[in-house]
Amino acid sequence: MQYRVIQWATGNVGRSSLRSVIQHPELELVGVLAFDPSKGGRDAGALCAMDPVGVAATCDPEEVIALDADCVLHMPLPSARHGDDPGRDLRDICRILASGKNVVTTVGYVYPKAYGPDVVNQLESACRAGGTSVHGTGTNPGWVGELLPLLMSGLSARIDRVHVIESTDFSFYPSREVIFGLMGLGSAPEDFEKGAGDYQRWLDGLFRESVTMIADGLAAELDDVTSAVEIAYADRSVEIAAGVIEKGSVAGQRFSWSGVVDGKERILLEAVYRAYADVASAWPSPGCAATIEGRPRLCVDLGHEWISNALAGTALHAVHAVVPVCRAEPGIRSFLDLPLITGRHTVGLPSARG
Repeated sequence: MQYRVIQWATGNVGRSSLRSVIQHPELELVGVLAFDPSKGGRDAGALCAMDPVGVAATCDPEEVIALDADCVLHMPLPSARHGDDPGRDLRDICRILASGKNVVTTVGYVYPKAYGPDVVNQLESACRAGGTSVHGTGTNPGWVGELLPLLMSGLSARIDRVHVIESTDFSFYPSREVIFGLMGLGSAPEDFEKGAGDYQRWLDGLFRESVTMIADGLAAELDDVTSAVEIAYADRSVEIAAGVIEKGSVAGQRFSWSGVVDGKERILLEAVYRAYADVASAWPSPGCAATIEGRPRLCVDLGHEWISNALAGTALHAVHAVVPVCRAEPGIRSFLDLPLITGRHTVGLPSARG
């Protein structure tokens, strides 16, 4: 059986997703929504450096909502941080679900419980109306922040603390819209401070989802989730792939989120973002690791080269989730609800052009 799929957005993540959907034998591409007017009317294959597939992109959301499809791969830049309508993603996801299409999204909602009952009720009501399911995924939050430590925990007799850290050098990341826009790297200190509240709230939401899912997966009741942030500034002007980081501008961010259980920090997630490698040298070096202190002590150190393309990883984990999400019972379906998501039909797959 093939599942009919719509690709919602064709940015860096969306193009990787689109390519994978076209190549996947269990999936059939039936629609593409693009937000760049220059992509409207173009064949989906051309948008991801492949041969034509006979499906043209549209810039009209109403056209894709009206299509007959089993699942939508929802991958725009997150509205909570991008644009002037923070609630757009939730409304769009609910509309898609209510129209009878399952949703796999990369904008968040990995564990919607963290946002409170109102968000959960909106999603569950839309799922009931459409008889559909919704699943949020990503590289981190997502695979690193939740799935990896939960998988490791199956070897534990006692857990004292779960610690996950991702430290990333973004100097090679080419998107100015993400680096300078979403993340605020390269901003003057006063400009960053003006938008810091929105940025912090967005990240807090994403990583509170991670902390909450880990706690629930371990049957641990959270007392609280706290957060902290440090900012580093450029000591010189540096040209990176996305543009120029001027001297004195924001060049590094270190965030942490702590899950408190019975008055003690039991879950610690850290994210370190650098515009170039030698910013804030005292901070953790680039790399990714998950550690569980307890009996036995467990550590998976993935190193700084653990993934060559995190954008592709985010897209592919979403694509591989389509089949289990379509087969799931209606409702919010997190990693705790779905079977293991694997890279089915990828062994020996030829590379696409470009």
